[in-house]
Order: sequence, then structure tokens, then C-alpha cells
Amino acid sequence: MTDHPPTVELSDEECWAMLHDQELGRLAFHLADEVHLVPVNFAVDHDRRLVIRTAEGSKLLGLTMNADVAFEVDEVVDDVASSVVIRGRAHELHGAEADAVDQLPLRPWVDEVRPVVVAIEVDEMTGRRHHLHRPWLHLRPDPDE
Repeated sequence: MTDHPPTVELSDEECWAMLHDQELGRLAFHLADEVHLVPVNFAVDHDRRLVIRTAEGSKLLGLTMNADVAFEVDEVVDDVASSVVIRGRAHELHGAEADAVDQLPLRPWVDEVRPVVVAIEVDEMTGRRHHLHRPWLHLRPDPDE
């Protein structure tokens, strides 16, 4: 037994700190009658919006047709797993707002042009930290053997 609860709710500030520290998350969006889930790199802007860069394609079409999205980021460090889940609305940024994103640590991970800047306005945010109990780890192969 441990001396802490297995799951702890993160405060809003802890959620924002985790979002600032991460750069890869998962974006869920609607496209017609399907739900899509894609990995995206992102940054947090000064207005506490998540921003991504994209190009013409199914993701942008889906966000244009239905602005309701969900976003998730997680990390596992040793025996602690943390995650933040957001529900919000996505919209394309133009002009000075889009240009301001160039000052954020947001660049495409692949060598492709991603000229469209999309912001996700956060409507709801939850975060949790889980203290893991994984008794099966001893069953994993030892990479040094």
C-alpha cells in the first residue's frame, strides 16, 4: 500500500503547466458521421488557447464543418501517469492572430508546409494524475539480457 490516493485531480494551473510542458497531443474531431483521432503537435498561446498548424485536408474540413473538438495529452514518468482532457471549439486564425503564433514553439514535425493556424478555445478541462500499480512489470523482457 502507498500513502497517497491512486488518482488525484489536477488543478487548472497544474493542467495548464502540463500543457505548456508538452508538445504532442491527440485531437478528436467530427468529419461527417465519423469521429477521427489524430496526433498533433501544439502550443499554448497567451490567451490560453491550444494552437496547431495544419494544411488543407480532412482535419481542416472536419474542424470547419463542426467546431466541437476534444483534445488529450498524457505522460508517464516512472510510476506516475498524468493526463489532461479538453473539450472546446476550434476555429481558424487569420492576420495578426495567425502571425503571432510564429512566436510560439510550434513548428511542423514533418518537413511539410502547414500554413493554416487553428486555435482551440477551451470550454472544459480536466486533469488527473494516477499513481500506478503495475505488478506485471517483472514479466517484461530485460533489454540488457
